[in-house]
Amino acid sequence: MRVLFTVPPLAGHVNPTVAVGAELAARGHEIAWTGPAGALARLLPAQARVLPAGEETGGGYALLHARWRDLRGVGALRFLWEEALVPLARAMVPGVTEAVRSFRPDLVVADQQALAGPLAARRLGVPWVTSASTSAELTRPFADFPKVGEWVAGQVSGLLEECGAGARGAVADWDPLFSDRLVLVFSSRELVGPDEEFPSHYAFVGPAFGARPAAPGFPWWRLDPGRRRVLVSLGTLNQEAGGRFYGAVLGAAERLAGEVQLVLAAPAALVGAVAPGGSVPANVLLRESVPQLELLPHLDAVVCHGGHNTVCESLAHGLPLVVAPIRDDQPIVARQVVAAGAGVRVRFGRTRAEELRDALTAVLDEPGPRRGARRIQASFAAAGGAAAAADRLEKLL
Repeated sequence: MRVLFTVPPLAGHVNPTVAVGAELAARGHEIAWTGPAGALARLLPAQARVLPAGEETGGGYALLHARWRDLRGVGALRFLWEEALVPLARAMVPGVTEAVRSFRPDLVVADQQALAGPLAARRLGVPWVTSASTSAELTRPFADFPKVGEWVAGQVSGLLEECGAGARGAVADWDPLFSDRLVLVFSSRELVGPDEEFPSHYAFVGPAFGARPAAPGFPWWRLDPGRRRVLVSLGTLNQEAGGRFYGAVLGAAERLAGEVQLVLAAPAALVGAVAPGGSVPANVLLRESVPQLELLPHLDAVVCHGGHNTVCESLAHGLPLVVAPIRDDQPIVARQVVAAGAGVRVRFGRTRAEELRDALTAVLDEPGPRRGARRIQASFAAAGGAAAAADRLEKLL
């Protein structure tokens, strides 16, 4: 079997496909990825086969990120569709189409934010499935905001019409975000919502962990065995928006100095700007980046922005969470964490040191959050991860 993964240039969307791709390759299948080659080269293993599609132009994705990082709510949503997803699809369609023609895949696995994958696959008559690297789209995210939902549907319909894949001026009769053959959901029903009903072709396979770029030089010897250890991370895209939040983190660290060590993954200059006197408390281990998967087994809890990858990786290790969602799918994921009893939520933009200290104390000292985290951990293990995803893909052909 030949499988082509179509992905956007975002780590959280690429990472699950690395694990599934490795599993398929180990079973003898031929694997390739298509997307912006420069970005994918930094996110995929060195030996990965990458077929270029949608290369960066002008200021590229770094410029888009600089404009996006301070947006919230509907403004962030409009930017995501008007300035990112739809233009990315336009840019990627020619390259993805050529990739399908040259690689001749038996199956296209398309991330929900790489809409060029379904467009090219449908045009060329190749079966395609959905890679749902976040569960937000599965939970009727616009049920309480129907006008917003209509606007998003209009963006999708307009793109399909523009690409000759939808009727002019009409609602499209197919949805590039959801395959009717298979939707791989990298979560579990227990986290997404046990009372939700989903079609039988929605496969909840749990998180899939693949190889990651190395974070060299992490000072493992500085982890304090006498204190409980907590990772604080806002992910790769949100670090620069965290100035005020980092101030609250440092304040909480001071108040928990005798009990907790914080491993803070953040830009040193930004943290230094909000640190009293420019120096962080002694119980804070500040690093620009951390080897997150390797670090998680050494921790007692995680503070994060509610990014799907970080949340699922933490829960896969049975770690309770303090979530401070910023935008996009993060409030939905944070709500899932709280509903599952696996953590508590704080306000990203207005959290004070005392509030964050209390949240950390709750997840570290109270049995409920750890019990909830371990329940989700068990559901992930039962779901099967990359092997289960590969099984479902093999059954299609």
